Amino acid sequence: MTDLAIKPGADDASTGATSVVDASTDAPATPDESTTTGPLEWAPAEPQPKKKRVGLWIGLGAGAALAGLVAASLVLIAPGTSVGGVSVGFMTPGAATDALAQRLAETTVVLTGDGADAELTGADLGATLDARALADTAFAERPGWNVTQWFGESVPAVVTIDDVAATEALRGIAPELYTDPVDATLAFDAATATYVTTPSVEGTGIDVSAVRDALQSAFIAGESRVELDAVAAPVDASTPTYVAESAAANLNGILDHAGFYVGEERTVPIDRAVVASWLTVEPSDRGTFEITADEAAIQQVVDTLPGIVDRAPVNNTVITDTAGKVLREESAGVVGRELGDPSQIAGDYAAQLATGNGAFTLPVTEVPFTTTTLARNVVVDLSEQRVYLYENGNIVNSYLASTGKSGSPTFTGSFRVNWKTPMQDLGCFEGAPYCTENVPYLAYFNGDQALHGAYWHNNFGNVMSHGCVNLPVATAKSVYEWVAVGTEVRVQS
Repeated sequence: MTDLAIKPGADDASTGATSVVDASTDAPATPDESTTTGPLEWAPAEPQPKKKRVGLWIGLGAGAALAGLVAASLVLIAPGTSVGGVSVGFMTPGAATDALAQRLAETTVVLTGDGADAELTGADLGATLDARALADTAFAERPGWNVTQWFGESVPAVVTIDDVAATEALRGIAPELYTDPVDATLAFDAATATYVTTPSVEGTGIDVSAVRDALQSAFIAGESRVELDAVAAPVDASTPTYVAESAAANLNGILDHAGFYVGEERTVPIDRAVVASWLTVEPSDRGTFEITADEAAIQQVVDTLPGIVDRAPVNNTVITDTAGKVLREESAGVVGRELGDPSQIAGDYAAQLATGNGAFTLPVTEVPFTTTTLARNVVVDLSEQRVYLYENGNIVNSYLASTGKSGSPTFTGSFRVNWKTPMQDLGCFEGAPYCTENVPYLAYFNGDQALHGAYWHNNFGNVMSHGCVNLPVATAKSVYEWVAVGTEVRVQS
């Protein structure tokens, strides 16, 4: 029997027709006129299903992936990039920083030889490298978007280690390889008043630089472990001999020049032992020596400075003629001085000594001197047989004298002292009418006529000479010293 399927929605009453299909074959049934009441119609075909756009969806997914890849290439380091021996390709700079630091911390140095059999990691040795800067450099030079930089050469990396941490770690695992060095020292020797040194002595230990080089090589090669022959090597003292000698030379230089200066003059020298007692010299953590000075001890000397440094000026005195022409400086002028504010001197000197300079320039104010002018001239009065000494127009002294007799008069006129000699023989030559030896204190003013001393007579106040002006020896000495070459001498009757 053939099953009939009625077309859904068929309306028999309206159409008077029924569509029939063979349910066993899904094919339209053959019309059977004996069973139909009207003309039969085939049911229309089912609607065609919509086409699936699988290719479009696949295209959209691939595009999104490509866009993601392009975006990632803007923040990632190029594939195949390595820093040292660490691959950082397809990493962000931050991730590369962490990878570099971790690899270095985990890289292991295996000590061998001389009974040593121990391991130390980079972290144990205080190993570091500038991981962030290296990662940033790798990204800057080889960004992921630049395909020409893919799989380039390794970016070089420099490894450093903390010498102190490394030495402590190495000493801890191989103590038998270590002997401590002895630092150089210096001290003040009172017998010689100088600083002297004691030389340093080398120690032994594992060469830290060799450990660093081994760690560097392993890191660059990308190896996580490296073996190093642990051989004892010399270890320098923290304070070597040359440092102590240099410090001693510096300190002895301080002692050589220590003092308080006014200009170039060391006005107040300080004893070497005293300066050394002010100084404290101690080794610093940098292997050098640090100098400090005792301000309170320096202050004790500073308190004495005004009495030593302060000085009144010395006035200048000059001898002139009556016209004011300077003939001689009677006494040189000396500038006075006064010490300035002393309240900061001790502190400033202590700070200066700590820098290695022992010469301290004092704050001093100069006090100027004044100049006194003495205009001098001599008058010889023949009628009075007297010599008058004038200074600035005033008579300051007068003395009895003996001038020339009528046959050899002392000539009148205005003259000047042109030559002086403390002693001379007069007339002692062949054909001379007289000879007087060892005549003292001669001041010539007119040819061979002079003011001089006469030891052969005591008749002053009367004419006695051959033309010179005779004076008592003591008086002649005083006049000789009082007049200058160029002093005016007026002889009047």
